[in-house]
Amino acid sequence: MAGSRRLATRLLSGCGWVRGSDSAVLSRLRDEAVVHPGFLSQEEEDTLTRELEPQLRRRRYEYDHWDAAIHGFRETEKSCWSDASQAILQRVRAAAFGPDQSLLSPVHVLDLEPRGYIKPHVDSVKFCGCTIAGLSLLSPSVMKLVHTQEPEQWLELLLEPGSLYILRGSARYDFSHEILRDEESFFGEHRVPRGRRISVICRSLPEGMGPGRPEEPPPAC
Repeated sequence: MAGSRRLATRLLSGCGWVRGSDSAVLSRLRDEAVVHPGFLSQEEEDTLTRELEPQLRRRRYEYDHWDAAIHGFRETEKSCWSDASQAILQRVRAAAFGPDQSLLSPVHVLDLEPRGYIKPHVDSVKFCGCTIAGLSLLSPSVMKLVHTQEPEQWLELLLEPGSLYILRGSARYDFSHEILRDEESFFGEHRVPRGRRISVICRSLPEGMGPGRPEEPPPAC
């Protein structure tokens, strides 16, 4: 089933993985809102999912997030990983973060039920720095970015299972981002049916913060 979902999304992605309101926005954010499709093999995706399932299964789906950004979710933070998963996360660090960037030590894991979604928000600078990178597992989804001051400027990112997305710079600070709910999950004119989605999110340290973790809850990503 997972393989068929990935194949279907790859066929859809013949039109690309990033759409924008105009060519100027696409050019401006070319290096700041990035999708790497097929970053994970099916085996790597299965490895991460199997490792996360026992920890996630102990939690119930929630419908009231502390900052009202997420609906139908459960989340956790994870610092200890198997060697196989650690190798995957090292590839994420190499692909998304500069050599001078320090990362928050716990990795944020967010599990959305099939009808769960993330509302438009800009992550607080108190909780993470200038770069966010997320692996998408199990289900395709559409992430939408909208400029906070000029809402006619927008991007859509098609996130298939096994893909890596990276938000940095202006995409991180000047645009809100959201994961569209199932009934709104379209990439252009193409329907992208939502299922359960797990995201594994690495974050750079907030400016001026030493190695460790924020003192308050993590952002929704």
